[in-house]
Amino acid sequence: MKLARFRQGGGEAELGVVGDEGVTPLGGLGLSTMASVIEGGEAALARIRAHAASARPTLKLADLRLLAPVERPGKYLAIGMNYAKHLEEADRLGVKRANYQTWFNKQTTCISGPYDDIDPGVTEKLDYEVELAAVIGRRAKAVQEADALSYVFGYCVADDVSARDWQFHTTTFTLGKSFDTHGPIGPWIVTADEIADPQSLDLRCYVNGELRQSSNTAQMIHSLRQQIAYLSTAFTLEPGDLIATGTPEGVGIGMEPQQFLQPGDVVRCEIDGIGAIENRVASA
Repeated sequence: MKLARFRQGGGEAELGVVGDEGVTPLGGLGLSTMASVIEGGEAALARIRAHAASARPTLKLADLRLLAPVERPGKYLAIGMNYAKHLEEADRLGVKRANYQTWFNKQTTCISGPYDDIDPGVTEKLDYEVELAAVIGRRAKAVQEADALSYVFGYCVADDVSARDWQFHTTTFTLGKSFDTHGPIGPWIVTADEIADPQSLDLRCYVNGELRQSSNTAQMIHSLRQQIAYLSTAFTLEPGDLIATGTPEGVGIGMEPQQFLQPGDVVRCEIDGIGAIENRVASA
């Protein structure tokens, strides 16, 4: 299923199932937030499936404002340099290779909707990064690789928008990765049962219609299974936590000459089987 958060006009946030014929709202099921759906697990999903099968879609997707599908996760974790060719880009920039998986936090206040504007803020080096994001579905601690995907609730598209100048102010990337609006995700959550293999998805990023990034999640250095196992060895992952699984080559800072985003630019990130998000860069 495709589970979305949305608003009708100036109304409150609602939940719905997105289908070919429109959106079926979930009002009346007692599931008012995506967090309640995720924490409800398979029982909540079974209720939603039954409701969607018996009720007709009553809303048109074009009439709705889609919101970030996860309201405010407890953690938003992102892995760096997880595609070989992107690692080569980092080498050219003098970024030291790590011996282990390289993780940083994106502060959850950066999260924005799938079609919201990106505010560059004070950065002069605004960049894009298309990524597959996984939403954790249940408490995960000391998870084995073989079982790791059973802890995933679903998937969405993420743009790990980066303030490159601020990113390198410190040895940790969090500051330059967490500007407000620099975390668009969506357009909805595709539940895990719909994605047979998260390591076989084509992903692309366009800037003003120009293809900048094109790869497949099979090219990850560390698979999602390995990422979940590694993280959960150190600390507990909780329902609703977001994991951004890395970006392929083609980012603006790696181009020759470098090409950073400017006001008016439109960034479109796509992943087959999930959907697309599209965000315009606003004036600071």
